[in-house]
Amino acid sequence: MDVATIARLQFATTASIHFLFVTLSLGLVVFVIAMETAYVVTGNMSFERMTKFWGRLYVVNYGVGIIGGIVVELQFALNWSTLTKGFGDAFGGALALETLTAFFVESTLLGAWIFGWGVLGRKTHLVLIWLVGISAYVSALWILAANAFLQHPVGAQDAGGRRLAGFGALLRNPNLGDAFLHVVFASLIVGSMFVAGVSAWHLLKRTGDAAFFRRSLRLAVAVLPVGTLATVHWGMLQLVVIEDTQPMKLAVLEMIGPGDQAPPEWIGVAYQVMLRTGFGLVLLSVALVALLFRDWIIRLRVPLCVLVAAIPVPFGLVVAGWLVREVGRQPWAVYGLLTTEQAVTPMPENVVLAVFLATAGVMLVLAVTGYWLIARFARRGPEDGAFGTPLAQAEPAGPVGTTMI
Repeated sequence: MDVATIARLQFATTASIHFLFVTLSLGLVVFVIAMETAYVVTGNMSFERMTKFWGRLYVVNYGVGIIGGIVVELQFALNWSTLTKGFGDAFGGALALETLTAFFVESTLLGAWIFGWGVLGRKTHLVLIWLVGISAYVSALWILAANAFLQHPVGAQDAGGRRLAGFGALLRNPNLGDAFLHVVFASLIVGSMFVAGVSAWHLLKRTGDAAFFRRSLRLAVAVLPVGTLATVHWGMLQLVVIEDTQPMKLAVLEMIGPGDQAPPEWIGVAYQVMLRTGFGLVLLSVALVALLFRDWIIRLRVPLCVLVAAIPVPFGLVVAGWLVREVGRQPWAVYGLLTTEQAVTPMPENVVLAVFLATAGVMLVLAVTGYWLIARFARRGPEDGAFGTPLAQAEPAGPVGTTMI
C-alpha cells in the first residue's frame, strides 16, 4: 500500500472508533440532564438514582472518548501536514474552538459535576450538567464546521481558497446545518437504544430494581421515535445539498453510476444498507411506543430481547454514515481544491505503517477497555453511593423546598 492509502486507513480506524464514544456521549447526556432535572423539580429520589446510574456510564464513556480524541487530533500533524499548511488558516479556527470546548470547558464542567455531589446545591449541580450538555453540542458543531469546509470550501478570500473572507462563512456553509442536526438526532438514537437495551437486559435477568429499569425503559422508548424520524428527515435533506455541491457523490449513492473523480462505488452499498436499516429503526421505534400501552413492552419477552440485541445497531449506522460522508468526497481532501494524495505528509511507507499500527492499537485498547468498563458498571445496576455520596434525604410533599445554592 502507498502512503496515502495507509494514512487514510489510519484516520478511518481511529476516527470511527472515536465517533462511537462521541455519539453515545451526545445521546446519553440528554437522558442524564432530563433525569436530574426531574429530580430537582420533583424531589423524587428515584430520579436521583437514575441520574447517578446513567451518569456514571456517561462519565466512563466520556473519559475514554476524550483520550481517543487526542489520538485523532495528533493525526493532522502526523499524516496530513500538507493539508494543515495549505488550509489550516481556513478551518483551523473551528478545530481550535472544538478542542477548547471539549478538552477544557466541557471537561472542567463535568469534573465539577462529578465532584459536586453532596457539596454543591441541587440547582447549581443541575446547572452544571446542563452546561456540560450544551458545551458537548457546541463542540460537535465546531468539528462539523471544520468538516463542512473540507466538504465544500466556501468563503474563500483568494483563488486558492486558503483563507476565509470571514469566520461566519464557516457557520453559513450549506453542508453544515443539516449535517449537524443529523448527528444530533443520530446520537439521540444511540443514547435511546443504549438506555433501552441496558434496561431491557436487567428486566430479562430480573436482577432487582425492576421499577427503576421500567422507568428508564419507558423514557428511552418514548424518546426513540423523535431520534429516528428526525435523523431520517435531516439525512434526506443533505441529499439536496450534495446535489449542488458534490454531484459525483450523489450519483454513486443513488447507484446511477460513477463519473470523473467519483468516490468508490462501495459507499453506495453502505448508503443503501444504512438507509434501509434506518427506516427499519423508524418502524421499530413506533412499534415500541405502541407496546408501552398497558406495559406490553415489559410483559412480553420478545420486545425486551429485541432491544438488547439491537444495542449495537445504531453504533454501526453512525459509522456507516461517517464513512459515506467522508469517503464520498474522495478523491478530494478539500473538495475541488486539494486531493487526498496531495494532502498527505510525504514520509516513508514503513514509517506511516508503524504509526498506523501504533495508533490503531491504542484505539482498539481504549475501545475494549471502555466498553468492558461500561458493561461492568451497567451489569452492576444502580448503586446509591455512586460518586461517593449517599442518596439525599426524601423531600417533603409538594414543591421542592428551599435548597442552598
